[in-house]
Amino acid sequence: MTITKKNNKYYCRFQINGERHHYLCSGASSVPEALKIERAYMYKVMQQQSGVIPKEEKRIKLSVVLDLFESYSKLNKKSYKSDSHMLTIIRTYFKDIMVQDITANTLEDFKDYLINERELKNSTVNRYNSLLSKAFNLGIANKLITDNPTRYVGKLKEKNYKIRFLTKDEEKRLFEALPEYLKPIVVCALQTGMRRGEIFNLKWDNIDFDYGFIELLETKSGKSRKIPISDSLMKVLNNIERTSEYVFVNPETNKPYNDIKKAWASALKRAKIENFRFHDLRHTVATRLAESNIDLVVVKEILGHADIQTTMRYAHAVPRRKLEAISVLDSYN
Repeated sequence: MTITKKNNKYYCRFQINGERHHYLCSGASSVPEALKIERAYMYKVMQQQSGVIPKEEKRIKLSVVLDLFESYSKLNKKSYKSDSHMLTIIRTYFKDIMVQDITANTLEDFKDYLINERELKNSTVNRYNSLLSKAFNLGIANKLITDNPTRYVGKLKEKNYKIRFLTKDEEKRLFEALPEYLKPIVVCALQTGMRRGEIFNLKWDNIDFDYGFIELLETKSGKSRKIPISDSLMKVLNNIERTSEYVFVNPETNKPYNDIKKAWASALKRAKIENFRFHDLRHTVATRLAESNIDLVVVKEILGHADIQTTMRYAHAVPRRKLEAISVLDSYN
């Protein structure tokens, strides 16, 4: 047992069953008073050790579990760049708050801030909650904390997104409006269903011209996949000059394209196509395959979906398939 005084405050230090403890003797104005407070602390510790009362959880700053998540994201997630941006927002809002001080109301206030101050969509707000949930779970796994406060907070209702895909007429107008350098990229998207990042990071080493397939090693799901090359795409690939290890490169920088937003938006405007994103080219591929009665397991493998339920959305997007199904029932009359 040791009583020390520093800056007119008394502190006690003691050890019980190998556990060391150090406390501020709040309110003590003399050594005898500090000793009384110390005995109270010792009695409490003994009760905790014997299980009479639960042990107090060590107070941990939110920044500690956020750092755990950032390290996890950097090593394991493709979305690290996006996660890093979200972490900046979270750190700025919560500052030096302790995890133990975060309640359901605290998180509801944060949701309100994201919606009304930052004007984020419900789906994006839910992503913030998911990130925090993962961070807290990492804190629990590392025995820093014992509870995940996000489990007391419900998700916001998200709007169902209507799958948008190109009609044949829209596709024709789009190619007439596209600048020449974007046409091979769009052909690749419509002939493979590859994601934007997969196309822009495509390397010649990923293409097997002898057997006619593209092998993607770095994918969103983390699993490699092979995509057969159609005749249309093969013609496009054979006409591209190889000046870089990457297939689609900006001739001015000899590096992959990283920003086509303005050119894409201008082409859509000239083609008079509304509410269409580059990612919708992937939806177009999925819808066309489903419409052509291609087995959904095959569609799943081509697109690289981790879950068949994701692929099922495109079967629902084709009304004609439902009509064909009903006509089968009608044939029994």
